[in-house]
Amino acid sequence: MQSLNIGIIGLGLIGGSLAKAIKRSHPQIDIVAFDQNEKSLLLAKEQGIINSYTLTIDSAFSTRDIIFLCLPVEKNQHVISQLTDLVNSQCILTDVGSTKNSICEAFNNVDLPCTFIGGHPMTGSEKSGFKASKAYLFENAYYILCPNEDVHTDQVALLKGLIESFGALVIIMDAKEHDYVTSAISHVPHVVASSLVAFVESLDEHNLLLKQLAAGGFKDITRIASSSPEMWQSICLANSKQIEEQLDVFMDVIRTIKKFIQRKDEEGLSHFFQSSKIYRDSFKVHALDPLIKTYELRIDVEDQPGTIAQVATLLSKNNLNIKNIGIVNNREHERGILEIIFYDKESRNESATLLQTSGYNVYY
Repeated sequence: MQSLNIGIIGLGLIGGSLAKAIKRSHPQIDIVAFDQNEKSLLLAKEQGIINSYTLTIDSAFSTRDIIFLCLPVEKNQHVISQLTDLVNSQCILTDVGSTKNSICEAFNNVDLPCTFIGGHPMTGSEKSGFKASKAYLFENAYYILCPNEDVHTDQVALLKGLIESFGALVIIMDAKEHDYVTSAISHVPHVVASSLVAFVESLDEHNLLLKQLAAGGFKDITRIASSSPEMWQSICLANSKQIEEQLDVFMDVIRTIKKFIQRKDEEGLSHFFQSSKIYRDSFKVHALDPLIKTYELRIDVEDQPGTIAQVATLLSKNNLNIKNIGIVNNREHERGILEIIFYDKESRNESATLLQTSGYNVYY
């Protein structure tokens, strides 16, 4: 990887993790960062994660080869206009937001001399801020790139090479296709999960019996409803067209299953659940019906030779049986990188205690 000058605007979880990942893989790269939290900037500077910082978006970014926009979607769009007279023609501007079409349009609506490649690392954490950032956050995680039509292939290759150098799995697609895909597998499911919670709350009586008993499958499939309300408000507004269209499709599916139930259509119901099971069982990592209680945990690990074997061996030596184990590639708004499935709750809990004692960060 050639020597580069990189700018990071927003040194939170993702921006901080990018800086750490880049510095660990390429210590010679010069990084300048902007953030409103000077304490985070000072800490990053003291740790050698960044070379310099600024509290305003200024000429410090004029010599950058690549600039990562790591603020919330709507703020990234605002920053683009601030860079008009700052960036050079060879600069690659990219972002890390979970919607792409709106920011691509924002870039096209201003007169910037550089090129834009939309980016979306499909990883995250339940924590936020620079202190929660990790150099290995992107290892084995999907990282989508959406280059504008006029972007030269050499520039795409440069950004792709940098991202792959710290362990991410790069997928290149069109911005509209990206928003279609993420709407189906992320955005609409979040809306549905929150709607299920609202639905049960509306039925709960004064003694809150439903909440008291809401464990197992219901708790599992609605866990993502605990994500940041502000973030999901922003996502729904930024990708509203796709979400609206796909909610219509989802409601058609609901109406179909409702008809099967109304008509007591045994064949229709059997086919509905069977086809869903077959498709769900084809997913990577583990093949479990989302309505069946699972006993799983996730741990943070770095991508090093023998990591999975070390964890599996540790559990095996303590007579703890694993049902399945694997790296999670799409872990956006998830916790942990290595997912382990157990046959029973006791094995899961004993394993969690053992792993924590051995120094691993465990989530379940």
